[in-house]
Amino acid sequence: MLEDDASDAELTKFALQKGGLHFSVSRVETRDDYLKELKKRPPALILSDYSLPGFNGHAALSIAQEKCPQTPFIFVTGTMGEEVAIETLKSEDRDKHRRAEEQLRESHEQLRALSVYLQSVREEERTRIAREVHDELGQALTSCKLDLSWIAGKLPRGLKPLLAKTKALSAHIDSTIQMVRRISTELRPGVLDHLGLAAALEWQANEFQTRTGIRCDVHSRVREPLLDRDLDTTLFRIFQETLTNIIRHAGATQVTVDLKESKGRIILDIRDNGRGISEDEISKPESMGLLGMRERAALLGGDFKISRLPGSKGTQVSVTIPLRRARRHEQHYHENSFSRRPRRSPAWVEANPRG
Repeated sequence: MLEDDASDAELTKFALQKGGLHFSVSRVETRDDYLKELKKRPPALILSDYSLPGFNGHAALSIAQEKCPQTPFIFVTGTMGEEVAIETLKSEDRDKHRRAEEQLRESHEQLRALSVYLQSVREEERTRIAREVHDELGQALTSCKLDLSWIAGKLPRGLKPLLAKTKALSAHIDSTIQMVRRISTELRPGVLDHLGLAAALEWQANEFQTRTGIRCDVHSRVREPLLDRDLDTTLFRIFQETLTNIIRHAGATQVTVDLKESKGRIILDIRDNGRGISEDEISKPESMGLLGMRERAALLGGDFKISRLPGSKGTQVSVTIPLRRARRHEQHYHENSFSRRPRRSPAWVEANPRG
């Protein structure tokens, strides 16, 4: 019991006894005594006056919520008017709401930080595996082919079945080498790291068109080297996922891709002439591909939008991310690379130029 008036405390105990309750009570008057009592013997119930020496009932309530949140807290006071009581309750609601918002924001920030870390680790692992598959396995297969060619050269010309077998095995090794290169490229296209985003989009568009027969035109109006590794990766992976969705759902015959810079932001716009996505498909909770693309963009402070084109024909995906320029040493590397385009004018890349 927080009560500085002994007579009021006796009246309260009398009322409880008259109500048939059996209880023991410890009365405290100051904040320090209150804290000591809560630590020594957590109560089953806290009764409190509102006006207390050195602090008030609102502060006492906050302490109780922190130290023993499951314990009921009741104000028994004549100094708290109706307006004060209402304001106290409102204040408690506001405090609870604020704490809940803070906890939610902290949780969201932690999840986002974890997502950034996992994305980074995943890309690093894909890059490492792609390099090892390409270098180690590719070299081993090439060595096997050379040894097989040497053996074939030593065989007598009369052993036609054996020579035919070595020829077939050599062809099989060639196809396996091509498969290794394809797997390595799918894990992490080397063109993305060495030639930049525009070239990687062009390469992926050509692969997509060759595999599906769907025309895919890529236009890039950016000053390269423009982006850092994270931004390159984010936009490229969103492009890949969008093409996958077009194959699965759109029924399209043509895709148009625009990459441009505007007002300090990089914009990737992808349009197809398929059936057009519906509002239900956009808002479906199980649309993990859309959620993944949206989260990828958000991790870099960007926006991801998908909508049906006017006239209910086709779908548009638009990704807008604040521009992050490449680090100085990366710029130096690209500008001095023999495989880069000249840097004097904006790049223009078209996977399938018309005419």
